Amino acid sequence: MEYFAHESAIIDEGCQIGEGTKIWHFSHVMPNCVIGERCNIGQNVVVSPGVILGNNVKIQNNVSLYTGVECEDDVFLGPSMVFTNVTNPRSGVNRRDQYAKTIVRKGASIGANATIVCGHDIGEYAFIGAGAVVTKTVLPFALVVGNPARQIGWMSEFGHRLEFNAEGKAICPESQQEYKLENGFVVRM
Repeated sequence: MEYFAHESAIIDEGCQIGEGTKIWHFSHVMPNCVIGERCNIGQNVVVSPGVILGNNVKIQNNVSLYTGVECEDDVFLGPSMVFTNVTNPRSGVNRRDQYAKTIVRKGASIGANATIVCGHDIGEYAFIGAGAVVTKTVLPFALVVGNPARQIGWMSEFGHRLEFNAEGKAICPESQQEYKLENGFVVRM
């Protein structure tokens, strides 16, 4: 089995879909998409032309990925979250030549009902809280919440909040991985 698509899903010609990927009920994968291996595309998902998904991307129900979006490996997209692709849309003005690119880096998670305004990348292992409206670039490992989204902390690769000591070090309670906070950036040690 190369990939699985439910009989109600629509897969347009010209898509590349990796082995082990599953595409569920009423989803539409449009032309010229690249979808990696072992992805899970939930019910009622739209993947617009030219979208790129890495391996092991998990997309929950009712998500819209518009042209200009790229998700690296191990990205999680929560239920009903959405990406935009034009900063000033108007029904009567064609701006298809103005689509802005948004990259979601490896391991990032975006919560339910969050909105990512186009042109703002999401850093590796960042964690976007449910309902957040992201209007600027998000740093790697950052935890952001609210509307507009603001950073309130840092997260480990395993999705746990990091508590840094006076020396700027933190340990993930699940993986025991060590992290360092230096000059406003987190790195795994």
